Amino acid sequence: MKGTNIGELEELVLLVVGVLYDGAYGVSVLKEIKDQTGREVNISAIHAVMNRLEDKGFLRSEMGGASKTRGGRRRRNYYLTAAGRSTLDQVRSVREKLYGQLSSATSYQFS
Repeated sequence: MKGTNIGELEELVLLVVGVLYDGAYGVSVLKEIKDQTGREVNISAIHAVMNRLEDKGFLRSEMGGASKTRGGRRRRNYYLTAAGRSTLDQVRSVREKLYGQLSSATSYQFS
């Protein structure tokens, strides 16, 4: 398995694939990210991230059946693996630990 570090978009894709459960494919992930975050992402970027996450062992995929709405083409469905869920849990733990260390008494200045 490749490295276990993930970036922000990889984290979002893992979360969305987990949320969509067995309905996760490129376009559905793209739409869900847009709906949940308002973030515009290119479909090519989504496919690249899903392929990278599969290489890391955080997602697995399989080809679905062909459909008339897709012009007879099959779509690749993605599923969150146990390793992917574990990685999300680790990322969440680190974020919560760091966030908990922010001082509510400190006045942060922004320029």
